[in-house]
Amino acid sequence: MSGITAGNKKGKGRFLMFVERAGNALPHPASLFGLLALVVLLVSWIGSLMGWTAVHPATGQPVEVDNLVSVECLHRILLGIIRIYPRSEAILERMPTNTITKVSMRPGARSTRSLTGFIAVLFLITTTVGIAYGVVTKKFRSDGDVIKGMTDSFKTLVSFLVLVFFAAQFVAWFRWSNLGLILAIDGANWLQGINMPMIPLMVLFILFSAFLNMFMGSASAKWAILAPVFVPMFMLMGYSPELSQAVYRIGDSVTNIISPMMSFFALIIVYFEKYDKQAGIGTLISTMLPYSISFFVVWIVLLIVWILTGLPLGPGSGIFYNGI
Repeated sequence: MSGITAGNKKGKGRFLMFVERAGNALPHPASLFGLLALVVLLVSWIGSLMGWTAVHPATGQPVEVDNLVSVECLHRILLGIIRIYPRSEAILERMPTNTITKVSMRPGARSTRSLTGFIAVLFLITTTVGIAYGVVTKKFRSDGDVIKGMTDSFKTLVSFLVLVFFAAQFVAWFRWSNLGLILAIDGANWLQGINMPMIPLMVLFILFSAFLNMFMGSASAKWAILAPVFVPMFMLMGYSPELSQAVYRIGDSVTNIISPMMSFFALIIVYFEKYDKQAGIGTLISTMLPYSISFFVVWIVLLIVWILTGLPLGPGSGIFYNGI
């Protein structure tokens, strides 16, 4: 028995090492996001020529692939690259000239007194705590040590800004092309047409949500696409809307940590590189893959047990829909 266990552990270790080596053999994460962005340009051009379309279930409007190589889209891309925030000039014009510490709000947002000077207050609090810690631990012996500590902290931030620039371009271009939207709609329509028993159908829906999470980072955006399809479908099959959302959340959550579309994916890689200079995408995925798979298995087992026992999902929210 111990030999089988050791063999399983050895096989698992070899698999994770393969994932890490294969992932780290890829270009630097910043270069990889840049290459993926160029691939999105090519795929959007091909999809536009082939006429890839889908009908949005919420609006009923056709969704087409936007050709990012067109003059209009290239102009949009260049503006996105050059201008960090498209409305930054308008915001700066609206900001009071007599208060440097006043927090800028987005157009249409309501400002409050509690936000006035929040950045300065936060800076003073964190700086005071940091200096006190450095003095107590004898890491700060002069004002020069404090400035040096701030400078070292910004070194990590600079590498993050370089990486997140290319990652942001890839995510933005992929969203503008509508490729993820069409993938979600077509996949939902395919899954809707499958006549399966309850538990296998829910597991398949989890797999679909987890797979879709690799291409669309926003949970609310995915749910806005899937809900008009799966909630009515599951209700007609006798399953409650609460069950549909619970199953969706399982699939959406288990692959967040290994999805390049996650907002903090680039930041996590930067922190990895801080402690391991050889770390890359493969290191992150191989490290978090066991957790992702474990959560996936545990959540599915819990869901199956919940369905078989018929426990309610919450107050007044059962697993099955009674049509009331």
